[in-house]
Amino acid sequence: MGKPLKQIHLAAHFPGVNNTTVWSHPEAGSHIDFDSFVHFARTAERARFDFLFLAEGLRLREQGGLIYDLDVVGRPDTFTVLSALAAVTEHLGLTGTINSTFNEPYEVARQFATLDHLSGGRAAWNVVTSWDAFTGENFRRGGFLPREERYGRAREFLATARELFDSWDGGEILADPASGVFLRDAGAGAFVHRGEQFDISGRFNVPRSPQGRPVIFQAGDSEEGREFAAADADAIFSRYATLEEGRAFYADVKGRLARYGRTPDRLKILPAATFVLGDTDADARELAREVRLAQVSGATAIKYLEHVWNRDLSAYDPDGPLPETDPVPGENTVARGRASVRMFRDPLATARQWRELAAARKLSIRELVIETTGRQTFIGSPATVATAIDDLVQQDAADGFILVPHLTPGGLDGFADTVVPLLQERGVFRREYSGPTLRDHLGLASARIPAPTGP
Repeated sequence: MGKPLKQIHLAAHFPGVNNTTVWSHPEAGSHIDFDSFVHFARTAERARFDFLFLAEGLRLREQGGLIYDLDVVGRPDTFTVLSALAAVTEHLGLTGTINSTFNEPYEVARQFATLDHLSGGRAAWNVVTSWDAFTGENFRRGGFLPREERYGRAREFLATARELFDSWDGGEILADPASGVFLRDAGAGAFVHRGEQFDISGRFNVPRSPQGRPVIFQAGDSEEGREFAAADADAIFSRYATLEEGRAFYADVKGRLARYGRTPDRLKILPAATFVLGDTDADARELAREVRLAQVSGATAIKYLEHVWNRDLSAYDPDGPLPETDPVPGENTVARGRASVRMFRDPLATARQWRELAAARKLSIRELVIETTGRQTFIGSPATVATAIDDLVQQDAADGFILVPHLTPGGLDGFADTVVPLLQERGVFRREYSGPTLRDHLGLASARIPAPTGP
């Protein structure tokens, strides 16, 4: 017998807080109107996706001391949006990015437990750390943790939140009218945590939620991030969507689970993936070229180049050659609040590589930026894209993908209508949801504590 077919997990990232969105497209809509979120979520649910994912922007990005307004720059409050979406969906998981550096465990645990109740067990938490003091200036604790200590805080933050979730075992509420007893356990919700980061005690005031705890996601690709995911996460986002890189990441992270007493099926690996569909592969390639030109305007190309050169390049022609001057190394960057800046730890080496590539390929600044920045992961007809996704999952390069369309809110519609049916025909994607909770969708064990059976 051959190897059983793996079931593919699919999720949808609501575009925003990134530069993949083509907000200037005539079919693009608002990134903050509730109707946009509803359209996107209902499309994902109609396609039987596992969950919808919201990233988070905690400060408006700046470049050269001014607000950077060439792409989407902000995000409404995560919990508010997800709670509202819980009322207009029935099965779709609701995943939110919440920072562990600028929040407190009690508050976050209470919010996620509430969301899990309101949604009937569909809440998930993408645990992230901050990376710059610039963002932290919006908060009392801004920039107070060195980079190497942030994962330590995140680990204790998550452990503390779990203690709060587990302070209710799920069987405390008796609600017996005859006896007048509502709680069978007067100690419900009691907790004490003493640690390096948190010293709290009291009572957690939200009873055990349908999933017990929210599903935990992690997004870090560093050594600390991979280890954190292996120890504590239910799913990890990946930036590796090619076969070779994906299989290496998959094997590395799944190989770490055993030391924590976990089996490989306890952690799902889900790369983010963009896509462009066409009636034919040639049509899709032409559309993908147009999308990239829209994503990287001349002004965007210059601003992106400034991330590396760390100097004002506004006088340069985006259709001209790279600057002959070298980048300015240092921690003080012209671009603030952008994660992409972290990619260029050695700007002088990056500049050398880019000059070599530009000379060899005769590329202008804009053409170089298009070539060196993220391109669409899947390009082709629906059949081509379905085959590519299935092949990567079956070959253990991923357990599924988090799709990031370039249009809001209708960018997911075509995928739902054309690619999903082909995956269903292959027998690798569900036709109906198998259970009510996000843990059911992901094939994860329940986090509920067995309730007592006695009085």
